[in-house]
Amino acid sequence: MSDFDVVVNDGLWFDGTGSPGLRRNLGIRDGVVAEVSASRLDIGPDTEVIDAAGKWVLPGFVDVHTHYDAEVLVSPGLPESVRHGVTTVVVGNCSLSTVYSTPREIADLFSRVEAVPHESVLRILNEQKTWTGPQEYVASLDALPLGPNIAAFIGHSDVRTHVLGLDRATDKSVKPTQAELDRMGDMLEQALDVGMLGLSSMTNSLDKIDGDEYRSRSLPSTYARWKEFRFFNRILRNRGKILQSAPTINFHPNIAAFFVESSSIGRKKALKTSLLSGADSKAYPVIVYFMLTAAPLLNRFAKTDFKWQHLPVPFTVYADGIDLVVFEEFGAGAAALHLKDQVERNELLQDENYRRAFRKDYDDKFSPRIWHRNFYDAIIVGCPDETLIGKNFGEVGDQRGIHPVDAYLDLVVKYGPKLRWRTTVANHRPKFAKKLAASSGVQMGFGDAGAHLRNMAFYNYPVRLLKKVKDAQGDRKPFLSIERAVHRLTGELADWYGIDAGHLRQGDRADLVVIDPAGLDDGVDGLFEAVVPEYDGISRMVNRSDGAAVATVIGGRLVYRDGEFEPGFGTEKTGVFLRAGEKSVRSKPARTTVAS
Repeated sequence: MSDFDVVVNDGLWFDGTGSPGLRRNLGIRDGVVAEVSASRLDIGPDTEVIDAAGKWVLPGFVDVHTHYDAEVLVSPGLPESVRHGVTTVVVGNCSLSTVYSTPREIADLFSRVEAVPHESVLRILNEQKTWTGPQEYVASLDALPLGPNIAAFIGHSDVRTHVLGLDRATDKSVKPTQAELDRMGDMLEQALDVGMLGLSSMTNSLDKIDGDEYRSRSLPSTYARWKEFRFFNRILRNRGKILQSAPTINFHPNIAAFFVESSSIGRKKALKTSLLSGADSKAYPVIVYFMLTAAPLLNRFAKTDFKWQHLPVPFTVYADGIDLVVFEEFGAGAAALHLKDQVERNELLQDENYRRAFRKDYDDKFSPRIWHRNFYDAIIVGCPDETLIGKNFGEVGDQRGIHPVDAYLDLVVKYGPKLRWRTTVANHRPKFAKKLAASSGVQMGFGDAGAHLRNMAFYNYPVRLLKKVKDAQGDRKPFLSIERAVHRLTGELADWYGIDAGHLRQGDRADLVVIDPAGLDDGVDGLFEAVVPEYDGISRMVNRSDGAAVATVIGGRLVYRDGEFEPGFGTEKTGVFLRAGEKSVRSKPARTTVAS
């Protein structure tokens, strides 16, 4: 028997199934956990040794909601996730994938919605996109020197745009013909045949198109009628695949239709459904009770297979000036974001008729919303006038004797993107955040890694959840055990999505993270900035968990340790494309000493 490639010594080992941790030594060979032993393992001359004494050894985290679709093509290591112990990421969310449409169409669909530079996305796709269908796409991803493993959805807007063209796909009057529906169905089937997870869609119309030709129309999938959705859902249900989507936020909510579609009553099986998002909303505080009760009851009594995606940390967002996606949800905000030219935008923001409309939208407390529309809960964190830093826009308005909207717009006109501010829109009450994190009706997700580069950073939310769990135990007010929290971030997700990840048993893929519980302190909640060369040098918000996530192993290879990436990371392949329902590795015979 050859020597182990990596040995992890003396760690508290969690296997990702929800079982309690045990003090064990792990031997890794050929990308697989070859041995789990209570006894010391033999160390060869070339064996990489990780001392995990006093630390937790966990399966690598699974991040099911990212938008790395363009970034992975030019930065396949995805270091901002890997450094936090994320070893598997899912792309193709929110109806957006890069499989079928042209580079121009994809850039128009992707950039404004996910707040990434349009020209950078277009350049990347023009240079890198050689595929025209899912088989070539998967092969192209798998040929990259991937850091983490990748799994993917096919995007509804991608499929719809390819068949109808972007103009017809975003025209309310257009109904696809049966031939066009059949063609879209064939495209979905082809994606499922090569191991994609299912279909991602979007019905919330606040997500808008970038570019020039069809700018500010909503994403194509939002124009689909339920005949089209049911057509796709039948395919997904029959194949045992997943629908990822988000309901409408308007006076005609469609959430009940998602529940009906997920149910197996009168059908052979349920439709696996993952919706955005299970949250404790500031705009609608009572809705948290619906979030906590609906999915568990429906899954039990209506025989659904339904999960809310939940971000288990406060949903705090930042903005430079007026560039924030939540402004798309009301007319005055969307009108400003429609204008790309700063001079034109400033002229609009100074117009009294426009301001009257903005104040009306702001003061309307009954219209559906994500943002709470309270400028007294919007803190200035950066401004050339440093006397304003730390104040909220309501305070500024009170001091100047004007409406908070006018105070805000005056500052945006004067300082533009140099005016930086933040607000928290959800998950702000610890009591309910803990209840959501423990609920069987939610799954951990919605971190949006790779998107909203200037607005948010949740790359390390798994680490931050572990901190909350550890702190609660220290306060003798536990809401999750450590093993259950690990399971929620790893094996539970991998099993539901049907991918070979999230477990750390003998014979499993050797994807793991070593967590130092002493490093689960307030530092993991910090926010930093880092330049993104692939996006023409834009500075994005990031997290740092160097004292907590102290080592990451992917595919049996150490890629990150003690704040530094190992040589070869990002240029030598460790991750693979994970096909739904398939094992990515086959274990070789190994000594069996997993015993207690």
